[in-house]
Amino acid sequence: MIRLGSVPRILLWSAPIDFRKGVNGFVALVADALATDPYCGDVFVFRSKRSDRLKLLVWDGTGLVLATKWLESGRIVWPPVRQGVVRLSAGQYALLADGLDWTRVVPPPVRKPVWLG
Repeated sequence: MIRLGSVPRILLWSAPIDFRKGVNGFVALVADALATDPYCGDVFVFRSKRSDRLKLLVWDGTGLVLATKWLESGRIVWPPVRQGVVRLSAGQYALLADGLDWTRVVPPPVRKPVWLG
C-alpha cells in the first residue's frame, strides 16, 4: 500500500509522457532525465498527452509500483508544460488525482520551532 503522507517527496514531471512505457521505461526516465534514484522512496507522477490520466512510480520497500489513474470524465489540472519537476504536497496530489484545481491550494508556511533546551 502506498501512503502518500509518509513518502519523502511527491515529484510531478510536467511534460507529457508516452504511456506505452512500462516500468523499466519510467525507471530510465527517472534515472536519466530527473537524475534521481528511482528506488529512493519518492513518488514520481507522470501525465499523459490527453491530460485525463496519470501514472505513479514508487519503490515501496519491496518492489516497484507502477499505478495508473484514469478519469472517466474531465481533465486533470496540470502545471504549464515544460521540462521539469514540480514538488507536490500529499494534499495537492490528492486534489490533482481527483481532477480538481490543485494550483489554488497553497499550504501555509510552517516555521520550524526553535529548541531552547
